[in-house]
Amino acid sequence: MVEDSRAGSARTPLAEAYARWRKSSLGSITDALERQLLLELIGDVRGRTVLDVGCGDGELATALWERGARVSGIDASAAMIAAAGRRAERQGAKITFAVGTAGRLPFAPATFDRVVAVTVLCFVDDTASALGEISRVLRPSGRLVIGELGRVSLWAAERRLRGWLGHPVWRRARFRTPDDLRELVGKSGLAVEDLRGAIFYPPCGTAARLSRWRIDRSPGRLTTFGAAFLALAAVKSAKRLAP
Repeated sequence: MVEDSRAGSARTPLAEAYARWRKSSLGSITDALERQLLLELIGDVRGRTVLDVGCGDGELATALWERGARVSGIDASAAMIAAAGRRAERQGAKITFAVGTAGRLPFAPATFDRVVAVTVLCFVDDTASALGEISRVLRPSGRLVIGELGRVSLWAAERRLRGWLGHPVWRRARFRTPDDLRELVGKSGLAVEDLRGAIFYPPCGTAARLSRWRIDRSPGRLTTFGAAFLALAAVKSAKRLAP
């Protein structure tokens, strides 16, 4: 998700970085706000098939399984897939995980009722191919929910600075505006239904504790300006048949 844990160093396994992030005050509050927004946009998943693209250590995938979904998850990192498998085993979750990329999804057309991709497109060079693949595996009337890094925020400013200073992950990250996301998704043939923002506080634990739920969620329903995290929901037309 938005957190810096996805940018773990070579000496720090990504799964451990995720765990450290979620144990921190800033990480736990930020992660919870992002996940709640995503789950609201994903909607009722009981009995539905869901694909988590870029599933990381499987936290969101497991949460969706707990809500009654039949979940599959892919990630480009074999280490993260292993971590996701261990999480699912600990919780008794029946989830299928596999190594894979957004640009070449190993699934048949019209397989899933929901596809979720959180902080994936910001690290994908060919976003058109990735969104084309997501559209392909979505069933007609299926829903895509993406979470991306907002361009106009204090978080983005800090990350761009770190990228300019040579951080390997933030050097390649792309931060987008709400209009950028609408255009990208629209070109893939999906109809945007909703777009909201979250994480309006600066990247500071004290600020997160002061803002928390009500203060952060209120502006998210009115504006996306200044949001570090953008979540978009789009639907595949029932008349659009998968190739």
